[in-house]
Amino acid sequence: MLVLRLQRTGRKNLASYRIVAAEKARPVKAKFIEILGHYLPAQKTAELKVDTERAAFWIKQGAIPSDTVARILSKQGMKGMEKYVSKYTKKRSKSAPAEEPAAPVAAASAPVEAPAATETPAVEAATDNGEKME
Repeated sequence: MLVLRLQRTGRKNLASYRIVAAEKARPVKAKFIEILGHYLPAQKTAELKVDTERAAFWIKQGAIPSDTVARILSKQGMKGMEKYVSKYTKKRSKSAPAEEPAAPVAAASAPVEAPAATETPAVEAATDNGEKME
């Protein structure tokens, strides 16, 4: 499977990235098929250069952009990248109300019933006149 992803280059604490088309099974820093652009976030004004025509070609061929690359391509003006971004984010539907946290449904929340009282004869320790029974 083909993917469009970022490949980190540059030295320690000064990251720069290539946007590449590569096989998913390959390591990130290994062999790639084509360089589609670069992203340099460490500069004063982050530099971003992407060949959107080639990116669109690879997507038509079945390549799936990573979440970050899909966001970058959508900023560059490519249409249809939302479906690749949305698979990593949770969306709530507008019509459904927000769910409240459910109370525990275990036996602790169920009311405990007292055992049925059985009628037992009361043992009287003393008679009405105060004498002990023998």
